[in-house]
Amino acid sequence: MLHRLGLRLRILLFFAALAVGANVAVAVGLLLAYRRLGSAELLPAFQQVGILAGFAILGLVTWVWYLFDMNVARPIDALASKLRARTHANVEGAIDDASARYLGDLAPAASATALTLAETRNALAESVARETSRLSSEKARLEALLSDVPVGVLLCSGEHQLVFYNGPATDLLQTTGAPGLDRNLFDYLREGPIRHAHQRLTEAGDPDAASDILCTTVAGARVLAARMRLIAGGTQSPGYVLTLRDVTSALASYSRREALLVEVFDRVRRPAANLQTLLEVLPPGEPPPPQVDQALRQEVAMLASAVTELSRKHDEQRHDGWPLALTRASDLLDGLRARMEQAGLRVEACEAPLLLRCNGFEVIGLIAGIAARIDRPAFRVTLTEEGTEAMLRLIWQGEPLAVATLEQWLAGPLDPAAPEVTGRSVLSTHSTEIWPEAAGPGENALCLPLRAARRAGRRPSPISRAVVYDFDLLSKARNERVAEARLEDLTYVVFDTETTGLMPSQDEIVQIAAVRIVNGRRVEGEVFDTLVNPRRPIPASSTEVHGITDAMVASAPELAEVGRAFHKFAEGAVLVAHNAPFDMEFLRRAEPLIGLRFDMPILDTVLLSAVLFGQTEAHSLDALAHRLGITIPEEARHTAIGDTVATADAFLKLLPMLQGRGYATFGTVLTEVRRHSRLLKDLNETLAGA
Repeated sequence: MLHRLGLRLRILLFFAALAVGANVAVAVGLLLAYRRLGSAELLPAFQQVGILAGFAILGLVTWVWYLFDMNVARPIDALASKLRARTHANVEGAIDDASARYLGDLAPAASATALTLAETRNALAESVARETSRLSSEKARLEALLSDVPVGVLLCSGEHQLVFYNGPATDLLQTTGAPGLDRNLFDYLREGPIRHAHQRLTEAGDPDAASDILCTTVAGARVLAARMRLIAGGTQSPGYVLTLRDVTSALASYSRREALLVEVFDRVRRPAANLQTLLEVLPPGEPPPPQVDQALRQEVAMLASAVTELSRKHDEQRHDGWPLALTRASDLLDGLRARMEQAGLRVEACEAPLLLRCNGFEVIGLIAGIAARIDRPAFRVTLTEEGTEAMLRLIWQGEPLAVATLEQWLAGPLDPAAPEVTGRSVLSTHSTEIWPEAAGPGENALCLPLRAARRAGRRPSPISRAVVYDFDLLSKARNERVAEARLEDLTYVVFDTETTGLMPSQDEIVQIAAVRIVNGRRVEGEVFDTLVNPRRPIPASSTEVHGITDAMVASAPELAEVGRAFHKFAEGAVLVAHNAPFDMEFLRRAEPLIGLRFDMPILDTVLLSAVLFGQTEAHSLDALAHRLGITIPEEARHTAIGDTVATADAFLKLLPMLQGRGYATFGTVLTEVRRHSRLLKDLNETLAGA
């Protein structure tokens, strides 16, 4: 049992035992002397001597213990904490041995050991960096490649936990919130098709087998076409790769076309049948009676009207099936000018700040091919915005182009090597037409309208498309009992709040931020950071601390909405905060408002610091960051996200130090933390029986 006690407490017990033993020895000696003398009148003298000797011994031992504690025991504890920080948390720099001056050569030896460790670690890091530079470069290329893949890619463990996702996958799943590492896939996709496909592939035992499935998002009922392929690993429940493609719009387009075909057959069949019936009753070669003639004309008019209307609907829907990309007008004009100049023509083209949805290669081939057949040496090309369309005009000096000649050219291929691509097929692809018209005195033009044009605006802020992954999650052992789970197997959400004041019973949250720690690292792309409208003025004294004003939160969401979103972000994780009781009091007061409970396990970096560095040290966030070699930018201090990132970085350095002290599971850490509960209230009462 003594090995579980701290060094200073064991030394205190040693000196206490020494004092008790010395007093017992003095008492026994005086008792034996009194019995040998056998004089009753000396008893008071012996008692006075015993009491004085006892107090003297107690005072002397207490004084020596105090000196020993101040100059030996406490410096040893501090020295051990500093060594652990440099061993497990990668803190650099020499150890300040001023407080350990009475420990002889121990402090200089510890400082030299720490410096040697830092030098060895740096040398090893440089060697590893040199050896892995090529792999890092290839990894970066792979990440860039996967981030630009036009389909969503997910990698999941056998327990259906997310291990990898790319940018398109984030877009496809964002109807239920952005995905996160180590979260369950079924939070985003309905599980039936995925479980069945995984079971089929697992039972098949074929490493090259794949399964095409149709799955739906949990929220929004977005239909996705997916392909599943297992990852060879030899485990009973192998992981798998899931590629996703949105087919909701394709299915809707297909449904519209099917409905149009049904309408075509329905609206054309009846007039055609009526016409056939009327023609059958007419004798050949005789004029029809007035009533039959009128009926024929009505049916023909209805048929013509139906054909015209159905043709219009077909034109409107025809472009749905063609994946035309957005093309900058400047790029299109530059390519057209280059193609025409290569054919020996002079071209003058204007600038057009437009974005066009078209197949640029085909449009360039069409216009350049027609220009090469027009017997003119110079052309002018204009591209103007006309409502939701853009009008491309090829203008020249000279005679107009005959419509019959144009139709003949359109019927021919754009390139002899691809005879199936004709000018008419290009127009059909773009649901448009082309025609000649007069452009001015002595000038003629060829007009080509291009649909779905819009003005090019300011470039929007870049959207993160980085892939997010941690392949170690594929082999991660999972434990449903949090108390028995190893620290490295848990997922953590580190958070912080900024408030209108320091009274949780009456003040309100104005900002909340959080980051996720998965498999021992902070996931850069998984961040929760939002202002909160407190529905009350923010005192000037609070604004001076965190810099948040009433104007900044005027349009921010209220706590009910933010609280539910944060609860979803923290679901299934251990909450971590610095001075957690303060922040948790605000969240738990909001539980009736959001209809959810914040019953997650909780760790407090104040208490963890006390466990590792002792209760006599300062445990503020600034002191802890300084002790662990973490720099908090001045502009980030006292902001929710700045303090959250600092707390997360500190926590990541505390974790290996806890494991180095033998606290490998959440339960052992919790037991040790509760020994320091006089510093802060422990918030994990619900786990007492876990």
